[in-house]
Amino acid sequence: MSLSGKVILITGASRGIGRATAERVAAEGASVVVNYNSDSKAAEEIVSKIGADRALAVQADVSQISDIEKLVSATVEKFGKIDVVIPNAAVMDMRDLAHVTEADYDRHFNLNVKGALFLAQKAVLHMPSSGGGRVIFMSTGVCSFSLVSPGYLLYAATKGAVDQMVRVLSKDLASRGITVNAVAPGPTGTDMFFQGKSEQLLETLRRQNPFGRFGEPDEIARVVAFVAGEESKWVSGQTIRVNGALMV
Repeated sequence: MSLSGKVILITGASRGIGRATAERVAAEGASVVVNYNSDSKAAEEIVSKIGADRALAVQADVSQISDIEKLVSATVEKFGKIDVVIPNAAVMDMRDLAHVTEADYDRHFNLNVKGALFLAQKAVLHMPSSGGGRVIFMSTGVCSFSLVSPGYLLYAATKGAVDQMVRVLSKDLASRGITVNAVAPGPTGTDMFFQGKSEQLLETLRRQNPFGRFGEPDEIARVVAFVAGEESKWVSGQTIRVNGALMV
């Protein structure tokens, strides 16, 4: 129960790595705000599993600042503070240069970059003045994988921006005792990762990993939970790769 008493806000928490993270930190004692955009049933299932005294589901489109403000307000109204914020919600549509549209660009950067930045901005205002707050962004191994597909153009660009936000914000927020890091998963078995990929491609990607498999969402969530906890208090400004030796 290393996170007992902590309040953790996670966006995109109704599925995939976000859901696994919500369940993991709750198992370690945290209270959790489960943000979702459209899947209310899945979000409420998580709240039911954790218990309504320690979990809250909040609908918000976190590409919109007004919705971010609503989400942060609901969190503080329920729990009185925010100890850890995890901007996990993201979009990943496969587009090479020839097929990128302005709408594609705006959709990716509004959610993956603008949403993450302004959620951090609004959330840190409610972190304890005594220090110990955590901002944990989600990056990707795509940013360091030499065999990256051209279709990852927009996704990699947004996560590259996230990596740079980590570097700069870790200096900005250190005076308030807040650490800033990112966790960068390699290929992980989520709906977002499987979307649009043939079984042949998936098998090729599996074989590229020395362990011969994809990561599991809970394996990523365990690392996120470590970064959220007291044991990581001297870790800041880092993008932590979690990829089973695929990218070293």
